[in-house]
Amino acid sequence: MSDCSSSGSDEDLDPESELLDELGGKLSKWTNYIHGWQDRWIALKGNILSYYRSADEKEFGCRGSICLSKAVITPHEFDECRFDISVNDSIWYLRAEHPLLRQQWIDTIELHKAESGYGSESSLRRHGSLLSLTSAASGLSTASASSFKKGYSLREKLAEMETFRDILCRQVDTLQRYFDNCADTDSKDDLHRDKVSDDDEDFPTLRPDGDYLLNNNNSSKEKLFPVDSLKASTGIDFKGEAITFKATTAGILSTLSHCIDILVKGEESWQRRLDKEIDRRRRAEDAYKAALTELKKKPHYGGPDYEEGPNSLINEEEFFDAVEAALDKHDQIEEQSQAERSRASRQISLTPDTYSSISTQKYLTKPRSQTSSLSSSVDLISASDDVHRFSAQVEEMVHSHMTYSLQDVGGDANWQLVIEEGDMKVYRREVEENGIVLDPLKATHSVRGVTGHEVCHYFWDTTYRNDWETTVENFQVVETLSDKAVIIHQTHKRVWPASQRDVLYVSAIRKIHSTNDNDTETCLVCNFSVDHDGYPTSARCIRAKINVAMICQTIISPPEGDKEITRDNILCKITYVANVNPGGWAPASVLRAVAKREYPKFLKRFTSYVQEKTSGEDILY
Repeated sequence: MSDCSSSGSDEDLDPESELLDELGGKLSKWTNYIHGWQDRWIALKGNILSYYRSADEKEFGCRGSICLSKAVITPHEFDECRFDISVNDSIWYLRAEHPLLRQQWIDTIELHKAESGYGSESSLRRHGSLLSLTSAASGLSTASASSFKKGYSLREKLAEMETFRDILCRQVDTLQRYFDNCADTDSKDDLHRDKVSDDDEDFPTLRPDGDYLLNNNNSSKEKLFPVDSLKASTGIDFKGEAITFKATTAGILSTLSHCIDILVKGEESWQRRLDKEIDRRRRAEDAYKAALTELKKKPHYGGPDYEEGPNSLINEEEFFDAVEAALDKHDQIEEQSQAERSRASRQISLTPDTYSSISTQKYLTKPRSQTSSLSSSVDLISASDDVHRFSAQVEEMVHSHMTYSLQDVGGDANWQLVIEEGDMKVYRREVEENGIVLDPLKATHSVRGVTGHEVCHYFWDTTYRNDWETTVENFQVVETLSDKAVIIHQTHKRVWPASQRDVLYVSAIRKIHSTNDNDTETCLVCNFSVDHDGYPTSARCIRAKINVAMICQTIISPPEGDKEITRDNILCKITYVANVNPGGWAPASVLRAVAKREYPKFLKRFTSYVQEKTSGEDILY
């Protein structure tokens, strides 16, 4: 990991600004099941982890980023160089070059997560004031608005209750003063009446409250002047206050009744909402359980933990289903491409020529050079003319194939017939070594109208490889050993969840001259794995080992009389043998099923291509 210095003077930096320094380094990141692990530049700044295609492309912007505040960093259980970062449903699968570097990344990410994540001390210092101000300013009003948005009538009635309460309190105070004044007045009247009863004189007496009384002989009291009304003495209209008090209490009771009705209706509404929410939650839980069950039934999931490997989470049945689905999709794409090529070829108007013929003399003697589409190819040469550092191995392989590959499949060889379609038959012998399937395959086929030389030429010459080979992603001629031998590095298309595979092999083409004029001549192409310093094995692909041979014999039926030989008189007998060590951890049942499915398709596709290319061309022996 390398530090990238941030802008700004040293005096402007504080402990928090140190967290903004960007850290970066190269890690392998799982992209998808097609491209697998790819090197990416990973940058860590604050609590944001970003990745770029490379360090040179940072100026064009990141290709993705995640926030580490709630991220979970998990070291892998088996892979010592891998760790995963997950945030909710997003997962990054990352691999370092060695375990120490992985631990350094994990420690650094955890440190930035702790220092920059929410809930940390620095986070509270930065965001605390703003959160407090926001809560204080808008917390209550927001809650009120949301809580009573649909209950406006209830708020109105509650406000009326407040008004009634104030009125009622004032009325109670007024009535209390009235009752106090009445009590004081009664006490004073009793006291004065007692004093007057002891006085015999008949003269007006002035009461303290201003009423004059006249005493008579019968000790009866009569008012000399009318007593002020009760309203004058207390300043209170008792009747009016009583009516108002009654109206206030009636209003309170009415409002309370209305509030109760509103609350009852609100309770019913909330109960309905609660019932709907419970039902919605139940449906969501059922949908979640159903989705989880479906997810478990899926044949593959797309992450690196489900690809081929010693600790793969995918079982053999799911592995087989995934491979079958991928191969079906590949076949569909190939059929569409073939249809497009056919339409394009029909648009080109070509005058079809009849089969070119050669004289009977060419059948009896060594054929002379032909002016055909294959005229650019050099003639096959004998072993003595093809000398290079792998010559001994080529000779050994050629001798082995000519000795054993052309033998009959009967006897003690234990060959099992697995496919029979017309003239094509495919045999297999089941062989396993350390749990790896090493089944030898042998296919025989007869193709009319082509020679063994033509078949071997199109099989060996890399110029035509992409025309008929649909399983190869790319290939490169690593080294040209001679005119008839090359070293090829070939990467095959990936069929997920199987790992991608490549092969590095010598490909040599030979013509085996017959010692008897009546015997058929044989052409052979052998491909066998070798090592090369310029192409070591990589972590991206599993290096497979191969030993493959295409052996072709040309059989010519002499025409009647002096007629020329045409392609109708030619038959090519093909024997194709393949010994492949795929390496890796793919289940045996999957490898055998794929071989049984793909080898016949390959042989039919290739021979059809050769017939199409040689149709109308001169015959090349």
